[in-house]
Amino acid sequence: MELHGIHHITAVTGNASLNVAFYTQVLGMRLTKKTVNQDDVSAYHLFYGDELGHPGTDLTFFDWPDAGHHRQGIGTVSTISLGVTGPDALNWWVKRLDDFHITHQGIQSSGEDGRKIVILVKELSCTQRVR
Repeated sequence: MELHGIHHITAVTGNASLNVAFYTQVLGMRLTKKTVNQDDVSAYHLFYGDELGHPGTDLTFFDWPDAGHHRQGIGTVSTISLGVTGPDALNWWVKRLDDFHITHQGIQSSGEDGRKIVILVKELSCTQRVR
């Protein structure tokens, strides 16, 4: 089996409404699905991705209100990296974070729960360059 990266990342949020606001309004991701956690039906399972559901664009969160603010530790998702297509896109994101009054250091910021968000230039694969 040949793997080309990960399909998605799942993390935990302590506040579903702030999570949805940050990832949809600030980061511009699509909330592609909102369901219950199959292992804990008292909790939401939130799904974000791009408009076509490409593998590697999915980010999901379990909503457990008692989880509190994000704390780094073993087995946690401490940083989420998002890829953009070049330096102009990085500059656009710096301005966008400024427009939303989001504290940041260049392309590093924190999400609504303190989890680190990093925006990076992704290298395009050969098939992406040809299109």
